[in-house]
Amino acid sequence: MNDAPDSFELLPGDGRSPVILHVPHSARETPDAVRAGIVLGDEELARELDLITDAHTDRIAEAAAGSAGLTPWRFVNRLSRLVADPERFPDEREEMLAVGMGAVYTRTTHGDALRPEGADAAPLVQRYFEPYARAMTEAVADRLDATGRAVIIDVHSYPSRRLPYELHGEGPRPPVCLGTDSFHTPPALLNAAREAFGETQLDTPFAGAYVPLEFHGTRPEVSALMVEIRRDTYMTEPGGPAGPGLERLGAALARLVDAASR
Repeated sequence: MNDAPDSFELLPGDGRSPVILHVPHSARETPDAVRAGIVLGDEELARELDLITDAHTDRIAEAAAGSAGLTPWRFVNRLSRLVADPERFPDEREEMLAVGMGAVYTRTTHGDALRPEGADAAPLVQRYFEPYARAMTEAVADRLDATGRAVIIDVHSYPSRRLPYELHGEGPRPPVCLGTDSFHTPPALLNAAREAFGETQLDTPFAGAYVPLEFHGTRPEVSALMVEIRRDTYMTEPGGPAGPGLERLGAALARLVDAASR
């Protein structure tokens, strides 16, 4: 994992644990070289980071790891998703390209220009997206080799009020949205999440679950679930401090980890 060691971190868990808590969007860090290609002023960029960052989700994952019976592994993105979004496709298969939010964003949450028209995304894809994808693939393969299965729990958050970039944000906005994959989300994992978090709904306002492409649709031993936490349940929006809800959610996530580990 030495391709881009400043970009992401794999925090080891128990060797017997199949669980990887994946935290892709919690960071605000934007390297100077990347910042130079963003057309927003400093105040505009800070505001955009407030809106787009899944603030404190790394801390929720950390709290869960600390209290789980069998410590899960954590794969954490240390750079902002405005650098490159590891959960997008870098080609025309990505639906979010329609709003300028493919692997490298060209538009903001409100549809304004983030990068100059015609900016070349390839250097950022090569420098940040591809090493991240390789490393996450290796992490999942390692859990498969060690335990015979892998469980990816994606830890996200979302705003209480719909932002203009959301393509499917017209539906309910529950305290916790559970994003599923028809192939990789088994009923037992989904039921465990419902029991752990309480009030949840499926695939609204965000749907799907992240699985590295090497395993997607072919390896049922790889399970996946996206946990999208509504931000007003644990923090001050937008981009403010965390509140007491963080520990409660960390405990709920730990219960899900424990269930997935069994």
